[in-house]
Amino acid sequence: MTAALAAGHLVAGLVSPLASPFLAVGNTAIDLTPHPVKDFAIRTFGENDKLVLLGGMAVVLAGLGVVAGLLSRRSPWPGTALAGLLGLLGIAAVLTRPTTTGWAVVAPLASLVVGVVAFRWLWSQAPAVAPGRRKFLLSTAAVAAGAAVAGVGGQLLAGRVDVEASRRGITLRPGRKAPEIPFDADFSREGTPSFLTPNEKFYRVDTALSIPRLRAEDWRMRVHGMVDNEMVLTYDDLLRRPLVEKTITLVCVSNEVGGPYISTSNFIGVDLADLLRDAGVQSGADQLATRSVDGWTCGTPVSSIMAPGSNAMLAVGMNGEPLPLERGFPVRLVVPGLYGYVSATKWLVDMELTTFDAFDPYWAQRGWAKKAPVKVMSRIDRPKSFERAPAGRFVAAGIAWAQHLGIDKVEVRVDGGSWQQASLSKEVNVDTWRMWRIELDVAPGNHTVECRATDRKGYTQTNERAAPIPDGATGWHSMVFTAVS
Repeated sequence: MTAALAAGHLVAGLVSPLASPFLAVGNTAIDLTPHPVKDFAIRTFGENDKLVLLGGMAVVLAGLGVVAGLLSRRSPWPGTALAGLLGLLGIAAVLTRPTTTGWAVVAPLASLVVGVVAFRWLWSQAPAVAPGRRKFLLSTAAVAAGAAVAGVGGQLLAGRVDVEASRRGITLRPGRKAPEIPFDADFSREGTPSFLTPNEKFYRVDTALSIPRLRAEDWRMRVHGMVDNEMVLTYDDLLRRPLVEKTITLVCVSNEVGGPYISTSNFIGVDLADLLRDAGVQSGADQLATRSVDGWTCGTPVSSIMAPGSNAMLAVGMNGEPLPLERGFPVRLVVPGLYGYVSATKWLVDMELTTFDAFDPYWAQRGWAKKAPVKVMSRIDRPKSFERAPAGRFVAAGIAWAQHLGIDKVEVRVDGGSWQQASLSKEVNVDTWRMWRIELDVAPGNHTVECRATDRKGYTQTNERAAPIPDGATGWHSMVFTAVS
């Protein structure tokens, strides 16, 4: 089994990294996984969920190898059939991927052939008597070593495109820079996040098992569909347009109440509404369907993009540098006010103006809402859960957000008592988070602190608990801590 996977991975490195049968099966598994299982994986493993999936697949395949050996003690045919069946599974997974090309099938075919041949050869080396075991172990070790070399070779070939060199060669000079972040825009000294999230700490939730490697020099994006003027843009075409820098908070719909999947950056890019005006959006087009280079699709309401002050953009940079690979280099979509699954396509290569009736993107096909505005929400960052804090005067702090409207107030209460209004940090703009802090008097013992936010239209976030599916979680965040004298 290992030899089969390694062979497929090696050939995929020559043809296309996305043709690797191991990754294709993994991506198919992601697509078919039920929502509750996906939510559990994200909650439990965070950004390591894909690593856990790949590790689990490796364990399953190792187990199937053992089963094949046990079933084939008298005849090679059971193991041969299992190896062939797994090879066919790899072929089917590759052929059903949205980015499959004609040559992509070569990789899973190589995996199938090598898997069958390796198993038959090892079976022929199996000892009939004890003295032959050394020869068999040497044969097995030789196959394992060859598989390791092939696997590493495939990984090296897949990474031969020097994307980092492409990034290093880019200089971004926005004509309009974002205003400086005021000193009092965050309360990080009292437990909140820093206002701007460092690139390496920006949350990542996506379906990509391997990060696409696309150089800026090779990037092309087609703008088509219900437009008057179809366009094919290069990276240089984007850089020739006016570049702007905007401070924007992005939120993932997978965020549970109080969850970590929210971050803020100074994004650099081009105004998306201006670009669509140049393309000429035709009457009736209400959805912008976008596609990643790995085939993932997203649908964004055109009205959200074209609304005055929408701040929607095609981003090429974050916090003063080109986008990191895992954040969407070379180009990603950023539409504040909407959850990321309808607004934040990474590794963007295609935009089609269409309608919601005509096209269902990736998550809509799986029952998620087609339109997903970010909900008013607040979170407690201090105290942490079950933290021990000194009794008496205690500072609680956190964040709140209500994109496009802004936060009017945040209230906090302890042990179900009366609500007390917290102090808010300096507002940067209505599309970013806002920090809050409050001084509380707490007696020794266990306490529960809760928070709720109100937007500028007077809406206060509900305490009605709802899971992230289908359009975002709701409820008040709470923390339990212990005050000690």
